[in-house]
Amino acid sequence: MALALGACLACMAAIAAPSVPVTVHDVRLWAGPDGTRLVLDLSGPVQYSVSTLRGPERVIVDIPNARLAKSPRELPGGQGYVRKMRLGTPPASGALRLIVDLSKAATPHSFAVAPAGSLGDRLVVDLDNSATTTVASTPTTAAPTPIAVKSAPAIDGRDIVIAVDAGHGGVDPGSIGKRGTYEKNLTLAIARRLKERIDREVGMRAILTRDGDYFVEHRERIARARRKGADMFISIHADAVVDRTVTGSSVYTLSVRGASDESARWLAHRENASDLMGGVKLDDKDSVLASVLLDLSQGASMTASIDAASKVLQELDSVSVVRRRTVQNAGFLVLKAPDIPSMLVETAFISNPGEEQKLSSPKHQLQLAEAIHSGVRSYFLGNPPPGTRFAQLRERRDGGAVIAQREPAVSIGRELTNSAVGTATSSLSD
Repeated sequence: MALALGACLACMAAIAAPSVPVTVHDVRLWAGPDGTRLVLDLSGPVQYSVSTLRGPERVIVDIPNARLAKSPRELPGGQGYVRKMRLGTPPASGALRLIVDLSKAATPHSFAVAPAGSLGDRLVVDLDNSATTTVASTPTTAAPTPIAVKSAPAIDGRDIVIAVDAGHGGVDPGSIGKRGTYEKNLTLAIARRLKERIDREVGMRAILTRDGDYFVEHRERIARARRKGADMFISIHADAVVDRTVTGSSVYTLSVRGASDESARWLAHRENASDLMGGVKLDDKDSVLASVLLDLSQGASMTASIDAASKVLQELDSVSVVRRRTVQNAGFLVLKAPDIPSMLVETAFISNPGEEQKLSSPKHQLQLAEAIHSGVRSYFLGNPPPGTRFAQLRERRDGGAVIAQREPAVSIGRELTNSAVGTATSSLSD
């Protein structure tokens, strides 16, 4: 390639042009807290290559047999890692070359997104400061990088940490309701309300895997939860089916098949994913012992997931129609942390006009957040992780003391009522 002039850091041989010409309808750009995202809206799937040049810093996107529908003058202005964008001389006739001039060095990660709802095919290039470069074509066959796991902090009296994951985001809108409501916006609104409710609870705090309209890959969501020492992972979604009359909430945990697949992956890469939560190492164990330790961790996590999900499902039943009255199992990638109890909550069917309207209501979003919080709180009152403030409060409660919540007149040791918020039977300060 012409780019390989000694300055190319990561390049890929040009791929044979597809038989059907592709139109780039739009080029979109926005910066998030973790990097900058470039999205090309396409008329169909593409093959492409991504390259990086220095002196000055640039990222080059080449798409064979493609054209830009708008004028180059209409390309978005710079933000984040991007100083400006322009068209360059393509490597072959009929190709399109987009040059992204960077304001500082960045690593590109590229992937294709299939059509979803009103959105067609898209090519996504993320820019960040990570150490490794991922150069991909469509379809990509590269395996995800194994996650390096960190143990939860052993701090006496620490808070229970809940990772709240707002599904979809950015280039991935999720399902789209008849009124044009995007699932990604609803999940973020509910996740923020859930975080706010959890943060009002003495002994608990929440972290968000995303707090804006940007896309986060599934394994990165898990990695963020682990880096914060999460004791539980809750992914918020809104279901959708063709039949617009279908309604109701559902709660999912990881299936046995999904757990088995993830176990095999961890064992294959245990030198890179060495520590389970709690500091149990896999990389210095033989294969049999590592497998046993992983199975024990995974089994305990799945049991806890089901117990906690059951309590959340019971609470949801008090604020909305429950479609399935038992916890469901599926191989959702976002649930595959083998050492963090995880659940996925389908809050309602965005494909149902009535439920779409309810999900858009701040009042109903708050009710859903209260219900999920109540279920999780109920689980941890009965199963507090050792060393947490909940464990200490349980010991005091069992000894006759009642400890107060941050909210006035609400006791952390009270029995849960059927309401989402609940009431206190007594309240004394620490």
